[in-house]
Amino acid sequence: MTPILILAAGLSRRMRGADKLLEQVEGVPLVRRQVASAIAAGLAPWVALPGPDHPRARALAGLAHHPLVLPGSAEGMGGTLREGVAALPGSARFLIMAADLPGLVADDLATVAATPPGDALIVIATSEGGALGHPVMFDARLRPDFATLSGDEGARRIVRAHRARMLTVPLPGDHATRDLDTPEDWADWRRETGL
Repeated sequence: MTPILILAAGLSRRMRGADKLLEQVEGVPLVRRQVASAIAAGLAPWVALPGPDHPRARALAGLAHHPLVLPGSAEGMGGTLREGVAALPGSARFLIMAADLPGLVADDLATVAATPPGDALIVIATSEGGALGHPVMFDARLRPDFATLSGDEGARRIVRAHRARMLTVPLPGDHATRDLDTPEDWADWRRETGL
């Protein structure tokens, strides 16, 4: 099974005391819904979490996943990606996904994972309008690139460096790009979707 690193170690600072990954979507905490979607898509989820006793970890009880508590997460996204990718098992390809995109569903993840990469080193989901988003599938040959990340640096530098060998996969609407970081974002999304 292809591994997917689900990024769920952030601190939700902009939620003013709430936790965006524990917000309920169709009666399920978002982080649980996203991990369950990865499983339904036939992927093996490895989940970066803030700690083993964190409420997010408890929300995943009973799901087949590999929890990762990474010291590098204290640095920011770069540390999480560096150590998270290093922890993944060997495979020809691996996926990375932010956990805070509630529009992403199992079919979206399966679509990206099943896309034949051809000569591409990166297969990246986009919105219908072409904006780059998540999930992103990387060729295993790019693992050393992740070892160079630090601080709050995400994977944009890696994507830019290999843009000539990148394949885009449009997903419906804004599934790939709409993350919800504030209570207002959540209120707007709930009003629009009814979820």
